[in-house]
Formats: sequence, C-alpha cells, structure tokens
Amino acid sequence: MDIYIIAGIIVLLLVIVISAGVKVVPQSETRVIERLGRFHSVLSPGLNFIIPFVDKPKTIYTRRVESGPGGRHYVRTVATKVIDLREQVYDFPSQQVITRDNVTTEINALLYFQITDPKKAVYEIDNLPNAIEKLTQTSLRNVIGELELDETLTSRDTINTKLQAILDDATNKWGVKVNRVELQDITPPESVRVAMEKQMQAERNRRAEILNAEGEKQSLILRSEGEKASRINEAEAHKQSEILKAEGEAQAIILNAKAEADAIMRVAEAVKSGKTDPATYMLAMKYIETLREMTSGQDNKTVYIPYEASSVLSSIGSIRSLFDAK
Repeated sequence: MDIYIIAGIIVLLLVIVISAGVKVVPQSETRVIERLGRFHSVLSPGLNFIIPFVDKPKTIYTRRVESGPGGRHYVRTVATKVIDLREQVYDFPSQQVITRDNVTTEINALLYFQITDPKKAVYEIDNLPNAIEKLTQTSLRNVIGELELDETLTSRDTINTKLQAILDDATNKWGVKVNRVELQDITPPESVRVAMEKQMQAERNRRAEILNAEGEKQSLILRSEGEKASRINEAEAHKQSEILKAEGEAQAIILNAKAEADAIMRVAEAVKSGKTDPATYMLAMKYIETLREMTSGQDNKTVYIPYEASSVLSSIGSIRSLFDAK
C-alpha cells in the first residue's frame, strides 16, 4: 500500500515538473526566460520547453485600460510575464503645456508603438509604460514650447511628425518602435477661446465687407461700362443721323442747283430767240422771292403790293408761256 502511495506521489511530481517545463506561447506574444537569474532565451510562438525551477519567465510591467463604475475608464499598471508584440496604443491624460507666447494649454496625445526587441524592453528600462509616458510628456512640452498658440492649433501634422521622430529615436535603445503620435485634443484657456472667437468673427466680418466692396466695385464698373456703351451708341446714332441729314441736304441742294441751271438754260434760250427780256425776268424773280419772305410769317394776314409791281408781275405770264412752250 505504501508503494502505491509513493508511486502516485512520484507520478504527480512528474506531471507537475513536466507541466512546469512545457510552455505554449500564443502567436504575437513572447516571454523572456532567465536561468538562475541571468538572461537565457526569448520564447517563440508555439510549444517551448524549459527546465523547471531553473528557468523562469521575467516579470515586466504593462498598462491596461479597465472600466469602472459609471462607465468611466481608468488606466492601471500591472505586472505580467507576457510580452505583447502587437502594436499598442497609449492614451495619455491631458497635461498642461505652455506655448512660446506664454499661453497655458491642455493637450492629450495618443502614442502608437510596438516592441521589436523583447530583451531590450525588459533589461534596458525598468518600467517601460511609465518611461514612455514621461518621455512623451516632456517631449510634448519641448515641442509646444517652441511654437506660438496659433501655430500649435494649425500645425498638428508638424507637431506629430516631430514627436514621432524624437520618441522613436529615444526609445530605440529600449527595443521599441514608435510608429505614430497623434494630438487628440488641444484646449486653450476659456479667455483665449473667447478672444479667438471674437477674432474669428471680426475676420469673417472683414471678409464680408471686402466681398461687399468688391461687389459694389464690379457693379460700378459694369454700370459705367454700360453707360459708356450707351453713350457710344447714341453718339454713333446721332452721327449717322447727321450724315444722312447732310446727305439729304446735299441731294436737295444738288437738285435745286440742277433745277436752277435748267431754268437758266431755258431763259438763256429764250433770250437768244428774243422772246423774253432778261432784265424783266430777273426783276420778276426777285419780286417773287421778296413776296415769299413777306408772307412766310404766321402773323402776316394782309399784303399790299405797290402799283409799280403790277407791270413787273405781268411778265410772269410770258415766262410761264415760255416754259409751257418749251
């Protein structure tokens, strides 16, 4: 009976020893093994064997985000023997930073990093999450301290790039690769926000005034161009009207001249034939022109003709008979 008890104890001890010596590591995880207090190896994903009670996994620290009462989240640093090789993100709480123009601003950042060398991550730094957090905070203060508030608000990409380069260079000896840094929130003081809103409103009003002025300017330009074109058209129309009027008057003068020339030719022919006295004809024409001027007014109602004019006017009949015969 004692033999069976001893055998059972031995079998139990063997099971414990074997289970302690067999380590199954999940994918994207690893463990740092120490043998008698010294670094021995880094376990790869899959089935691994170690010497029980001689080889032990190294304990490290990591950050975990846990949910608390009321749906609130808080970050807790815990000790673990598992090293996660996946990309991790640290959401750091807001911190006070001072810009170059002495404005205190609250900024919180997101840090994306990945452990590339587990041995360095364990032995080169005591508490890796705490070291990364402090390094990020100090680097953020230095970068923001070189910029004014307006540059801080409008240059997030530049700040992210600078922080990523600084942190990646500093954490390289810890076996950590910083892939990306993102500024999540930038919150200036309330007084500064009010002043910025007023400034923004003033800028919008200024732009509105500029647009209105530009619109009025274009309107005046278009109106003046329209008036100019209208005046040009009116002048062109007046010019054409005057040209046509002048051409009409010229044609009338030409026709009158032709008529007078024709009349003179007929009178000349009559004089040659001895039928008409030229002096009598000219005197009669002058009397007719004078009578026309005397009777052209609207107020002239009665015209008295001298007796001596009757002898002159009597020659009109002979002239008319001359033209009729012609």
